[in-house]
Amino acid sequence: MRWGSRGGAAWAWVAASLALPAGTARADGRPEPTYGRLQGDVTLVAGLGGVVAARGGRAEGELRVRYLESAGLFVTYEDGALVASAAEPTRVLAAGLELRPLFLARWLTGRELQRARFDLVVDSLGLELGAMFEQPAGTSFASRAGMQAGLGLEVPLLKEASGPWLGFHAGVRWSDAALASGVVATADDRSGFVAITLAWHQVMLTHVVDTGDEAPQ
Repeated sequence: MRWGSRGGAAWAWVAASLALPAGTARADGRPEPTYGRLQGDVTLVAGLGGVVAARGGRAEGELRVRYLESAGLFVTYEDGALVASAAEPTRVLAAGLELRPLFLARWLTGRELQRARFDLVVDSLGLELGAMFEQPAGTSFASRAGMQAGLGLEVPLLKEASGPWLGFHAGVRWSDAALASGVVATADDRSGFVAITLAWHQVMLTHVVDTGDEAPQ
């Protein structure tokens, strides 16, 4: 089958999926291969966890919103003071864009293996890019700004999209001063991080794009 006909049929199935109730199975009795990811158009994620960073750890909270499990926004907040840590910097606020390119690409081309947890984990691989605002020791909050780039991978505790997930995110942060000068003097100028979170994912039908709308004649 050529991509044109297959792609058109697949996108029609996306539209139909958004109108079906959660848990709908295929006609042959097998679970539908999106595992509930297309039972809505938006996924909301809220989680708590910890971050391993230079000189110690920080407690972390995160909020994420994704469209069709493929692209979205994230906000994370980290605080070493909450766990009496000597981590440097003490606090970090980060926000940016998240891109998860594998889900629709694999599903539309029939590469889902119908092994729920495996498919969900593989498709969760995400690229993250955004801005960060640090509080180095002895300074005020958000006194140093910069850029953050990272990768994320998530593991569902259940075999479906909505529910509890373990999240693993890692990346590197650079301060504006380090990016401008190329000089890295301290962990505040450039640092790596690894975050582990327990989060709840909720797929919701919000009609951000209403598939039932028709163009005016």
